Amino acid sequence: MKNIFVGNLSSGTPPEAIRSLFSPLGTVRKLKLMTDKSTGLSRGFAFVEMAEPEADRAIAVLHGSIMDGRALEVREGRPKLHWAPLPEGASIAGPLPADG
Repeated sequence: MKNIFVGNLSSGTPPEAIRSLFSPLGTVRKLKLMTDKSTGLSRGFAFVEMAEPEADRAIAVLHGSIMDGRALEVREGRPKLHWAPLPEGASIAGPLPADG
């Protein structure tokens, strides 16, 4: 199985439209349209899972194709990064400035 990133989707693009775009190129095993947790609105990208040879063909055929007036970015999905928690008291931004 291969995970495919589909970007530059319109906020109104439903999952069924994405599935319909990929289905002629092979079996869509899984589809996840990413949404904002607080509003429920589309974040403009999705992930599609297909068998490897079908996924490679879908990427080649669909990258740059137009959906809802937008050129899609279709590429192999990257693994999700999992960040380790910071040690107690540590900060990414560094120490806060002292009040002067």
